[in-house]
Amino acid sequence: MKRQLQGYYLPISTAGETAKAFVPNPLPPEPPIEWSPELLAAFDSAQLALGRLDGAGAMLPSTSLFLYMYVRKEAVFSSMIEGTQSSLSDLLLYEIAQEPGVPLDDVREVSSYVAAMEHGLKRLAEGFPLSLRLIREMHAILLAEGRGQHADPGEFRRSQNWIGGTRPGNAYFVPPPAQNVPECLGALEKFLHDMPQTTPPFLKAALAHIQFETIHPFLDGNGRVGRLLITLILCEQKVLREPLLYLSLYFKEHRQYYYELLNSIRVTGNWEAWLLFFAEAVTATATQGVEAINKLAKMAETDKVSIYALGRAAPSAEQIHAALLERPIVTANWLVEKTGLTAATVNKALEHLERIGIVRQLNDAKRNRLFAYAQYMDILNA
Repeated sequence: MKRQLQGYYLPISTAGETAKAFVPNPLPPEPPIEWSPELLAAFDSAQLALGRLDGAGAMLPSTSLFLYMYVRKEAVFSSMIEGTQSSLSDLLLYEIAQEPGVPLDDVREVSSYVAAMEHGLKRLAEGFPLSLRLIREMHAILLAEGRGQHADPGEFRRSQNWIGGTRPGNAYFVPPPAQNVPECLGALEKFLHDMPQTTPPFLKAALAHIQFETIHPFLDGNGRVGRLLITLILCEQKVLREPLLYLSLYFKEHRQYYYELLNSIRVTGNWEAWLLFFAEAVTATATQGVEAINKLAKMAETDKVSIYALGRAAPSAEQIHAALLERPIVTANWLVEKTGLTAATVNKALEHLERIGIVRQLNDAKRNRLFAYAQYMDILNA
């Protein structure tokens, strides 16, 4: 549906030139969303896929172990959109061994993303409301290390920013002036709290994400926080019991169309096109998540059978396997600390697990050897 401009332009003067900054109207859109049969069907499919994903989590030996890795995978892809080159393996190596061979600045940024995400989810679980305060807390953690630490972590911007181009005058998009940011964010917070009207959670997540990206309230980190906001809303609204949905990979794969939709919403008010894309993203991502969960659950059970067949060596190998389900890249020293087994027992168990194809050594070192749960990593990297 085509509407009028979804806000208004304000002239600004910065860096010796004039430009136009866009101030969005408060949510929800006016006139209301036009629910065509196609859009209704897409939303129904997406919500069914979310339900399957939420239920599939119960199939895992431990949901928390899967979440540990799934959160880190999301952190890698969300940070890649912002230009980092760190891989999932880089992040795990950094966390387990402070491995010197990884791109340090990049992996620190990804690690900070994990910390910000976990902080937000923990606060929600404790009953803290999804609010501007929580968003600022997460932003402070997100930019604590890496290249954004000088961009006012935890503070809404007090100066003009822009997207694309070298200055506001040739930018792709210029968000609201700094003095308008508090009003825009205040309206967004009211929308999150169902004011002026109640909005279904799934629709709320889709609309709030776009509004946050348009306001662009921070000097850096807006994209990562905006993508996190989707999962936080779905968890806070009890659509998901666990934070199992992350859309960064889908947005990355369809990046150009995603940006075109952002601009189309602001200029023509075609929210329906965005909602259709969002529903398709959720359906595809949730379906992939279910497939990964099924593969991991089957892998864990198959490997337990193989380990049981080791006979007398099985009990210690089972303890190592349990630790590998928690962290699929480990050092032998970490396994000693984690399991309480002696170094000799850990090394012997690793030999057995390597022989039956469950683990693979990643380096040639005789001390501080690195091992990977190979199939686990293959499933997550697929």
